[in-house]
Parts: sequence; structure tokens; C-alpha cells
Amino acid sequence: MEKFVRATLIYGAGDVRVENVPDPVLKEPADAVVRVSRSCICGSDLWPYAARPHTEHGDRIGHEFLGVVEDVGSEVSGLTAGDVVVAPFVWSDGTCEFCREGLQTSCRHGGFWAADGVDGGQGEAVRVPQAQGTLVKLPVGEDSALLPSLLTLSDVFCTGHHAAVTAGVNPRTTVTVIGDGAVGLSAVLAAKRLGAEQIILMGRHQARTDLGREFGATDVVAERGEEGIAKVRELTGGDGTHTVLECVGLEPAIVTAFGVVRDGGVVSRVGAPQYVDVRMDFALFLRNVTLTGGVAPARAYIEELLPDVLDGKLEPGRVFDRTIGLDQVPDGYRAMAARESLKVLIRP
Repeated sequence: MEKFVRATLIYGAGDVRVENVPDPVLKEPADAVVRVSRSCICGSDLWPYAARPHTEHGDRIGHEFLGVVEDVGSEVSGLTAGDVVVAPFVWSDGTCEFCREGLQTSCRHGGFWAADGVDGGQGEAVRVPQAQGTLVKLPVGEDSALLPSLLTLSDVFCTGHHAAVTAGVNPRTTVTVIGDGAVGLSAVLAAKRLGAEQIILMGRHQARTDLGREFGATDVVAERGEEGIAKVRELTGGDGTHTVLECVGLEPAIVTAFGVVRDGGVVSRVGAPQYVDVRMDFALFLRNVTLTGGVAPARAYIEELLPDVLDGKLEPGRVFDRTIGLDQVPDGYRAMAARESLKVLIRP
């Protein structure tokens, strides 16, 4: 008799439902099955929530989760039933040349959650392909108070860290972070961890920018457009900052980033881009501005960031400002889309 679990499906813009789906089982020797303890809604989930065409059949959604291993395939070593694990938002084999180079997002045998028949993270259980290369065992109990912060290693904190690392943030660089969402606040925390002494946060939601100050922002600029650019330049003696971490993904944000970066500086974009063209004209060429960033290979960063989270030196889980059960997920989407919540934590 087939068993079922609850999971989140998206049918179209504004239409997210929690329904019964088949209970996942091992299909390949490299698989594991994980019972989800914590999941969450990502800012990037709001893009399909705002614009996905309606269909008769829903698609699984969600790519950030941690949980307890229930079963492992015959080719999986180092993981056993009962282990608490976190899953990066891309699954990967850990052995191909891209994985060995720390670019698991380009794994030759990897893929994304909630795509091509793979389960989504916003549910009660997930079949994990390439489990040995994907999952990271956590030295905590399944009810640890650290779980919210550990969950951020699945995506959001690693994405903020990726922005800071690719931009070259260090104690000698000044930083502007564009966006006061969960990724932007994670980028502030990451820049502070890497030693930046001046971190300007561009955002206009006070509750969020207040948390940004606690994470390490030295200045907050609420203005946008040309007014915001002028304010950042005023705070930096007219020059702008050495690095800019663009954590929004909209074209005005990248235009602002080029406006506030110092000559010879670096713009790193990690906001999922909702535009096609990047206008890097001759004026930017003359200023020697570099554009970098991209999708974060979270799996490459987890071991580096994990000790600081376990020790309590970093508390990236503070970006979660609402906790819900699985049946409340549609309300969680509405709250995030309406900017009533910063980031929603799900306890299935």
C-alpha cells in the first residue's frame, strides 16, 4: 500500500497548496531519504509566486532544508539513519572536476531540488540524490536551538558569504550591501566576519536595517536611485566603496551598484537577476569596475562557516522572523510577498 506525506506545490502565481505526495523511497544506490525537521521560504521562491503561469498540475517547490536521515542507498558511506544533516540548495556528487574546484552548482551529475522528478524541500520528506556528495552531517540533536542558524547554511547565509568572497571583502575594503532582505542581511554578517570596518546597508525597512546594524552595518542608506548613490558617496568621501554586494536582482539595484562602487572596485551580484542586460558602458570600462558573483556553491562553504555557527559566534538564523507549520505555508508565502515577514521558517 502506497504511503503519502505532505508537501508544498505551486500551481501558479499566488497559488501555493500543501497536498499529499508519495512518501519518498530510495531509487538509486547513491540516494538517501531525509525526514525534514526545518525548511523555509526563500526570496527566490517569490518570483514564481508572483508570475508563474497557472497549470492544472502543481510543481514541488522549496530548496532549503535540514533533517534526519531515515535511509541510505548501498553506495552511500559516512551517513547512517538518525544523522542530522543539512542539504545545500543544489545537490551534487562531490567528485566531478567542478565539485573538486568548489563549484558544485555546475556538478556534471547534480541538479536542483523540485526539478526533474526530485522532491522539493518544503515538505515532510525528501529523496536526496547523490547523498554522499550533498549532505553535511551536523553534530547536533534534532531539536537543537541552533537549527534555524544551521538551516541558513543551506542557502541564504552561504549566498551572502559568496557575495562577500567573490567581491574580495577583507579588512582593507569598504562595503555597500544593496538590499535589506535575508540575503542582504546575510551579506552584512559575512562582510563583518571577513573584517570589513565600514559596511553601508542600503534598505528602507527599519526592522530589517536595525537587524543589519546588529549584524555589523555601520551606516544605513534608505534613499534610492540617484539620491541613494549620492548618500553613499557622501559617506565615503565622494569615492564610493571598494566592494558592492547586490542582493536584490532587479535592474535598478545593479544600476545603483555601479553608481556607488569605487573606481577599481568590484560589484558582486547574488540576487537572482530578473533582467537580461547589464549595462557596462565605456564609462565603467574607464573606471576599471569588475562585475562578479553568481549562484552560490553553498556546499563549498558549509564546512568553513559551520564552526562559527556551532560556537554561537554567528547567528544568521535571526533572519527568520516567523515560524509556521507546513499547513500554514500558503500564509507564509503571502506574508513574505507582502513584506510582512523577512523570512519564514517551516517546521513540518
